[in-house]
Amino acid sequence: MAASLSIRVVFMPEVSHLEFLSGPVRFVKGIGPRRADVLSEAGVDTVRDLLQYYPRKYLDRTSVSAIKDVSSDSGPVTIIGTILTLKVIPGRRGRRFELVIEDEPGRRITCVWFKGVAWVSKVFEKDQLVAFHGRPQKYSGGISLPHPDFDVLDEEAPALATGRIIALYPGGASLSRVGLTSRSFRRTLFHLIKEHGERLQEVLPEGIQGKYNLLDGRVALRAVHFPKNEKELIRAIARLKFEELFFIQLMLARMKRDQTVEEGVVLETKDGLASRFIHDVLPFELTGSQTEAITDITRDTASGTRMNRLLQGDVGSGKTVVAVAAMLHAVDNGLQAVFMAPTEILAEQHFRNLLTYFEPLGVRVRLLLGGMKKSERSAILESLSSGDLPIVVGTHAIIQKDVSFKGLGMCIVDEQHRFGVMQRATLFKKGDRPHTLLMTATPIPRSLALTVYGDLDVSIMRDQPPGRQPIRTRLVWDRDRDSATEILRSECINGRQAYVVYPLVEESEKLDLKDAENGYEKLVAEFPDMTVDLIHGRMSSEQKESAMKKFVDGETQILVSTTVIEVGVDVSNATVMMIEHAERFGLSQLHQLRGRVGRGPHRSTCILIAHFKRSSEADERLRTMVETNDGFKISEVDLKLRGAGDFFGTRQSGLPDLKIADIVADTEILIQAREAAFELVAKDPNLDDPGNESLGAYFRAFYGREVMNLSRVG
Repeated sequence: MAASLSIRVVFMPEVSHLEFLSGPVRFVKGIGPRRADVLSEAGVDTVRDLLQYYPRKYLDRTSVSAIKDVSSDSGPVTIIGTILTLKVIPGRRGRRFELVIEDEPGRRITCVWFKGVAWVSKVFEKDQLVAFHGRPQKYSGGISLPHPDFDVLDEEAPALATGRIIALYPGGASLSRVGLTSRSFRRTLFHLIKEHGERLQEVLPEGIQGKYNLLDGRVALRAVHFPKNEKELIRAIARLKFEELFFIQLMLARMKRDQTVEEGVVLETKDGLASRFIHDVLPFELTGSQTEAITDITRDTASGTRMNRLLQGDVGSGKTVVAVAAMLHAVDNGLQAVFMAPTEILAEQHFRNLLTYFEPLGVRVRLLLGGMKKSERSAILESLSSGDLPIVVGTHAIIQKDVSFKGLGMCIVDEQHRFGVMQRATLFKKGDRPHTLLMTATPIPRSLALTVYGDLDVSIMRDQPPGRQPIRTRLVWDRDRDSATEILRSECINGRQAYVVYPLVEESEKLDLKDAENGYEKLVAEFPDMTVDLIHGRMSSEQKESAMKKFVDGETQILVSTTVIEVGVDVSNATVMMIEHAERFGLSQLHQLRGRVGRGPHRSTCILIAHFKRSSEADERLRTMVETNDGFKISEVDLKLRGAGDFFGTRQSGLPDLKIADIVADTEILIQAREAAFELVAKDPNLDDPGNESLGAYFRAFYGREVMNLSRVG
C-alpha cells in the first residue's frame, strides 16, 4: 500500500537548484504564511531548511495485521479495512466519534476519538478503505483503537503511514496549533519531493562519494523522510551526517588555510629573557608537555605566518609557564605582549604570579582593570602607547578604544571560551597581525576540538608539574557532614587552608540551597578560633582583591566563596575544597573547583557535599568525580551528559547548528569528513576546479556567511 516516491534526476542550471533551496518556505504547498511564521521560530525559513527538518525517530509499519489477530496485548498494530458505520455520540463528559471497520466478513474493530471530534468526524465516509495505526485497548466489552493515526487509501491520496517505515518529526505546542503534525509534515514533504525533486543536485564530488561509499545525496534526502527499507534508511542517515559534518570541516579548512597564508612577524629564537626564565628563574624543570608546547610556539612564530594556536591542558598542568615563555619570546624580539583573563580575580592572580617571574629579569608588567583610578590608568596607557611597558595583564579593560600599543606582537587569552568572538577580534586588532595563543583549562574532547577549534593548531598538556600529588575526592551526604567538617578542621589546625564553595550568594526562596552568606556566618560560629572570610561576584573589586590577598598571604584559614574562584586561583597551601550542594554543579565546574587545591606538595582533599534529592545525571557527575582526576576523561563524560551545544557555550562558537549529526556519537564520521574536507581544500582551495563547481556554489550560498562571521579569531 505504500506510496511510490522517487526523484527524477535532471541536470538543471545551477542557479535553479540554489534558488529553489533558498526559496521561502511559505510558498511550499501545504505551508502558507501562518505556518511559515511558526516554522521560522523553529529555524525553518527556506525550502532547504524544510528538507533538512529531519525526523526525530521512525516507526516500522511495514507489517499489516488481520483484525482477527488483534488483542489488547498486541502492542502497536497496523490494520486495513472498510468503514461500515461512523457516528458522533454525545456523553456527559463530552462527545466522542466512533467508526467501525471490517477487513473480512464479521471481523470488525472500533476506532474511537474523544478529542478533535469536530475535525475527525468530517474526514471519513462510509465504504472508504482506510489504514489505521494504534495500540489496541479494551473498550465497551470489545477491542478498540483510541485516537489512531490513519491513511485514507484511495488513488489520489498516497498512503504515507501504511506499509512503510514512517517518520515522526520534532513537534511542539506552537506547531500543533497550526496543524503541523508528523502527519502533515509527511504529506507536505511527500509532495515537495515528488513535484520538485528534479531540482535537487548532488553537491559532493564523485571522488568523495566513491572513497567513502556514500549514498547519492538526492536519494538520501528522499530516503531520510520516506525510506524504502531499514538498510536504505541507515545509509541515508550516514550520508547526511557526513555531508553536514563535511561542510563544517570545509569551513574550518578554508579558515585554517587563510590563517596559514596570513603573514606574521618573524620572532627569532634568542639567548635572552625567555631562555633565562626557563633556566634561571623557574625553580623546577619543565614537564615534557610544557617543553613541547614552547617548541610549537617558537616554531610557529618563526615561520613567517601568524600563529593561531590553542593551548589546552588539564587543571594545574602549568599553562601559565608556557604563556610567560611566549610573552618573553616576543619581548626578546622588541615587541609587546598582552595577557587577557575573563575575571578580575583571575587577572590579579596571574599578575601576582607574573611579578614573581618577571622581577628577577627586570621586565616591567602592569595590571589594567576597569575600576582603576584615572591617573593610574592614564599612566599605563601612556606606557603602552610609547612602548615603555612591554607586558600588560588585564580583563576586558584591555580592549577599550583608548588602549593602544606601539608594537603588540603576542596575545595570550586565558579561558578564551569566556570571551565573545568580537571581543577576541578587538584585542587582536590592537596590533599588526600579532601572534595568538588561546588557553583553556577545560580539557576539550577530541570530537569537539575537531569541530569547534578545527581551524586552530592545538598543543595539549597532560603532564603535571613534579611534586604534585593526586587529589582525593570524597562524596559525603549532607546528613553525614560531620566527617567532612573534621577533615577541614584537621587540615586548618595543621597549618593548611580550605575553600568552602556554595552555589548561591544569597538565600533563595525558590531553591532550597545553602548560600554563601549564610554559610559564612555558620562557619564563623563553628570555627571561632580560625579566620573565616567571604568572597563572591557581587563584591567590589577592592573587596575581592583584599579577601584574596589575605587568603594568599595565609591570614585567612577558610575562604567561603561562590564559583568566582573556579579558575586560575593558585594558593599552594590550600588543601581542602568543600563544595556544598555538589549535585547542583556541572561536571566541568566541579573539576575546575577541585583544581584549586593540590597545587603544592601537600596531600589535598576535595569533599563533595550532596543531597539525596538529585537526578540520575547528577549521580553520574558525582560518581565520575570520585572515580577519576583525569580532566580529559571527565570532559568526555561531560560532553555526553550535556551535549555539544551546551559544552561551555559552543552555541556561541559561530558554527552552524547540527541538525542530524552528533559529534559525540558520530566521531568516526566526523574524522572521515574532516579528512575529505582538508584534502579537498589542499588541492582546490577556491573550490573552482572541474568537478567541484556545484560544491563551490552550494558552499558559497549557504556557508559563506558563517565563514565571514567566524573571521580569524578561532
